[in-house]
Amino acid sequence: MYTAAKKTSKFTITHGKRIRQVLEKDNITFVDVDAYGVIIPHNDALVLSLLVHDTNVKWILINPGSSINIILLRVVNEMQADDKLVHKARTLSGFDNSSVVTKGEIMITTFAKGTIKDTKFQVIDTDIAYNMILGRPWIHEMDVIPSTLHHVIKFPFQWGIRQIHGDQQASRSINSVVDSSIKNDIADKK
Repeated sequence: MYTAAKKTSKFTITHGKRIRQVLEKDNITFVDVDAYGVIIPHNDALVLSLLVHDTNVKWILINPGSSINIILLRVVNEMQADDKLVHKARTLSGFDNSSVVTKGEIMITTFAKGTIKDTKFQVIDTDIAYNMILGRPWIHEMDVIPSTLHHVIKFPFQWGIRQIHGDQQASRSINSVVDSSIKNDIADKK
């Protein structure tokens, strides 16, 4: 259930049991200058780096299409956070009906421009192009509004709106590796 009631200079937004105040002046918008430095036109994924469990993690995919947050077991081991792993097997299915069984789940802290959140991740031990995938649970908890066109995420902060720019070059290098491996697979099948 969503309700909105205008009160002087604030809106009250109610979603289930969660209530928060949003100041009108803190509307999140995207303008051309937000895409400064982005090579356009593009079809690149929104990839960025964040501090996670005191480790700078690169190649994080922001994916509003994912219903969970995912981290690779290799990354958990590199963070030396294995002791936080709760072994709980769960089968994850992709859009192509492929599946992977998780090694468990882990609660670790993400740091985003002054906002600190304990975030639950499903841990997988497989090869994917990204070190982490931040899906709707993190996006919603942070109140993040992503723009793949502008290659930036924005979110409310105590003193205004914060933003984190994506790394278009990293996105392109990841996709070029994926593209070349697909071409090699096709060539091998001929």
